[in-house]
Amino acid sequence: MEKIDSEQIHLWLAYLDEIRDSRRLAEYQLLLSQEELRQQLRFHFERDRHRYLVTRAMLRIVLSLYAAVPPLKWKFQVNDYGKPSIASELTAARGIEFNVSHADGLVALAITRERSIGVDVENVHARDVDIDLAERYFAPTEVQALRTTPREHQQHKFFEYWTLKESYIKARGMGLAIPLDQFSFGFGPDASIVLTANPSLGDRSDRWRFWQLQLTNDHVAAICVERSRVEHEAHVRVSKLGT
Repeated sequence: MEKIDSEQIHLWLAYLDEIRDSRRLAEYQLLLSQEELRQQLRFHFERDRHRYLVTRAMLRIVLSLYAAVPPLKWKFQVNDYGKPSIASELTAARGIEFNVSHADGLVALAITRERSIGVDVENVHARDVDIDLAERYFAPTEVQALRTTPREHQQHKFFEYWTLKESYIKARGMGLAIPLDQFSFGFGPDASIVLTANPSLGDRSDRWRFWQLQLTNDHVAAICVERSRVEHEAHVRVSKLGT
């Protein structure tokens, strides 16, 4: 069993192109619930069916490393905004918090205990972005920071902001019900990440801690975790799902 406490964040990664063995995929298929199997078939493209299969199997397999619940027995629930969590009836898994994100060949699963968590991963080269797009979604201070960033680095900086914003709204469990331009991020000289939230959001900026990771040459990720009452040297451990 994996041990994790509220001061730790475990980030699990699955590289979809590495998980193609037909026998392994057949085993994954057996782990999904009937509803998950139906959902998988709703995807038109094979790549989306493959991503969904690996994501759901990964969630079940990895969670079973942290609690005495077999992969087939996991049940999930969603809140009013669609954020998934472990069903309350699974008392053996009480306290475990997770969040999932995926982007162009990579699935990320973040796990901690006793505090809300959000993760977002993006491929910084998957699509072109520009200042006009930032003006639609970002706070004015972020747009200004992008404007002063050298053009060759603007694409990467855009996704640094984007992943941080996504991780925050996912950790809050409210998704896009939180306007993206009502909170902003800044970067301190010590590489710290500073959140500034509009009072209308009913939140305290110091309630959260953030990490940003360059996972591959293409993928950047951000993690947002609610601070614990007594926080020591919290850290992120990165692991890879076996192929």
